[in-house]
Parts: sequence; C-alpha cells; structure tokens
Amino acid sequence: MPRIGIIGGSGVYGVFTPREKRRIETPYGKPSGDVEIGEISGVEVAFIPRHGKGHRIPPHKVNYRANIYALKMLKVERVIGITAVGSLRKEYRPGDIVIPDQYIDFTKKREYTFYDGPKVAHISMADPFCPELRRIFIEVSREKEYYLGYKTHDRGTYVCIEGPRFSTRAESMMFRQFAHIIGMTLVPEVQLAREMEMCYVNVSTITDYDVWAEKPVTTEEVMRVMKANEEKVKAILNEAIPRIPEERHCPCKDALKGAVV
Repeated sequence: MPRIGIIGGSGVYGVFTPREKRRIETPYGKPSGDVEIGEISGVEVAFIPRHGKGHRIPPHKVNYRANIYALKMLKVERVIGITAVGSLRKEYRPGDIVIPDQYIDFTKKREYTFYDGPKVAHISMADPFCPELRRIFIEVSREKEYYLGYKTHDRGTYVCIEGPRFSTRAESMMFRQFAHIIGMTLVPEVQLAREMEMCYVNVSTITDYDVWAEKPVTTEEVMRVMKANEEKVKAILNEAIPRIPEERHCPCKDALKGAVV
C-alpha cells in the first residue's frame, strides 16, 4: 500500500503513470476522483486530483473529508498538498515556490473536522505542518533553484479564503498585513490530515500578485507561470519523495494524544 499521498491539480499529472485507479467510497462520500496509484522515482504514491479531472469542483465544494479519509483507508501516512497561490508581498514573486510554516483561516462554511460529536477532539495546530517533511522539501527545492530559475521561501503564512471569487482590493490590503500568500484550498485539508495523525506539507507555487498590486495581471501571464510552475513541482517531487524516510520521527503521528475529550 502507498505510504505517501499527493493531493493536487494538473501540476502533478505526468510525474508518474498510474498503475491502477481505485474508486473509493468513504463514510463522508466520494473523494474528488478515483485515487491513482503509481510510482515516483521508485516510490509508490497515491494521487487525488483535488478539483476532479478537468477542474470541475470549485474550492468551496471540494469534499476534503472524503479525500483525506480515502488516503487514510489506503494506509497513507504522509500527505503532500500542492497548491497554486497569489502573492501578498513584493518579494514573493510569480514563479517562486513557498513551503509555508503557518496559515490563517478565512473560510466560512466548510466541513472542518471528523469529530462532529459525540466524540470531540481539540487538536493543536500551533505548528500546522510536518517539520520532517518541510525540511526535506525545503532542501530539495533549494537544490533546484539554480537549474529551474526560481526562489524558494522556506517560511510564509498562507491565508485561505472561501472562494471561488478573488479578494477585493480592501481585503487584499488587509491580508497582506498578516500573510505572504493567498489561496483557497489549504483549509480544511491540513486540519483533517492532522486529525488522522497524518504528516502534511504544503508546496505552494505563486502564479501572480494579488489585487493589492498596482499592475494588473493578464490571464496569459498567469497561464504561462502556471505551466512553468508545473515543471518545478515535478522536479521537486521526483527528488523529494525518495528522501522521505519510512519511519516517522515527528509529532504528527501522536496528534490525538490528549486531544480527544
């Protein structure tokens, strides 16, 4: 069974050829699509297209609980979340890679927990991302910077908004006081992985500056950067995944200790 899961969009297609597809039913409904199982650099992985094939599911309608639970059913222990984001800071440029260390939740109406009662769990999210996975992905991303022409930011706060609309200028100006990047899909994915005692790391690819910036961004420019970012993600995954140790030496596996009421 694969011990590593990837949740992402088109940037992961082409990294591996699926050996099989599994249609999984969970207590929380269907995941975004069939779980594809294959190998990346000789390591077995499971992949779920977060928005479904063809990007047919908007961020506020993704069944995050089913996606995480489906991976848990396959015995996945580590989850890599790939997201495209906008930049809230001038120095975080389109084309850069961010491995965030914090997030702020501005979503409004999602299913945030597996513990809806009568069992209740108050998990700690003080440090929301797996430190072991973050270290590996930061190291690999920095190794690739020179060859692929981008900068890696090893810290950053991701503000997650509800979507599917983008921010107003006023909202963007507010968010940039507290965060570095902005997207629509990190929450509740990261929280649900923690509740399942799974390791989680986020790899964010910046496509454009958010609307706080004076220079308007064109669709052609965003698509060009997204295509270039796909190649970066593929290269990072190919190098990072074989470095992930089988045994976990992080607190993620014990996230529920003392959390369940």
